[in-house]
Amino acid sequence: MSIADDLRAQLDKLKPKPEQIYSIHSKIRKLTNQFDARGPEMRDIHDFDVHHEHFPVPVRLYVPSGAAKTSGPCLVYIHGGGFVTCSIQSHEGLCLRIADSAKIRVLSVDYRLAPQYAFPAGPDDCEHVLNWALAGGGIEHGIDPSRIAIGGDSAGGNISAYLAQKFRRDLRAQLLLYPLMQLAEITPAKRGPQDMLRLGEVALKFIIKNYVAGADVQSTRISPLFEDDLKGLPPAYMLTCGLDPLRVEGRLYYDKLEASGVTSTFKHEKAMPHGFLNFSRAFPKAKKLPLEMGAFLRDNLRTRL
Repeated sequence: MSIADDLRAQLDKLKPKPEQIYSIHSKIRKLTNQFDARGPEMRDIHDFDVHHEHFPVPVRLYVPSGAAKTSGPCLVYIHGGGFVTCSIQSHEGLCLRIADSAKIRVLSVDYRLAPQYAFPAGPDDCEHVLNWALAGGGIEHGIDPSRIAIGGDSAGGNISAYLAQKFRRDLRAQLLLYPLMQLAEITPAKRGPQDMLRLGEVALKFIIKNYVAGADVQSTRISPLFEDDLKGLPPAYMLTCGLDPLRVEGRLYYDKLEASGVTSTFKHEKAMPHGFLNFSRAFPKAKKLPLEMGAFLRDNLRTRL
């Protein structure tokens, strides 16, 4: 047995208990603190809850110096982490860079995570916050309900893609960063060196067991790649990475958007791994790409004449 086979076998045996997820969460937070720059200073940062009938959804609003003093556009951002880990804190550097580049408010959502809260708890939280923003709930915070974009990375890209489909008439743009687009097939159709250890398959198996937890993986709310009616979706910015198990499905979704006439921007970083935007000290492109994302958001969120 090779070293790769042995490591894969050990990973396949992993069955983390719920309490171990919090240890993983803590380690990821330490990694981002070590390898991610703090990000630009903001004019204001506000933590508050978007109230729900049964529970509050914590959010953090980043307001850069260049944002409108009164009501202005806003990106509702949904962090990645496989639906089981990460937080608004782990993704703060990325949100700060996008907010500063776009000169708009960024509202980061701290949604509930599996395994404690399986599907659809997390997507429900995110949809509730988006509904709140679109309905004018954020006006007192300077959020213009007519100029809202949705975006996220990895698992957050999954939720964002579905919400862009559902609220296509209300949203002005979508930002999909190496998104997880489906959970029906976890084995790459064409393997590459980046798939040798099958780490992606192990992670996806864990997500299916602890997040999907018996729900229908063919549902577009879990696998937005399977939605066939994409006409009328807001303009999309799609980022994929060459060293990423999710590289193929991101490209497939971009191709479907293009075929449906959706204005789309595609960016492929062939030498980058999944999640690199959270590690700007290690990957300089994690500072460069938010500049492009900012330009994309500015173009699509400007006031319509």
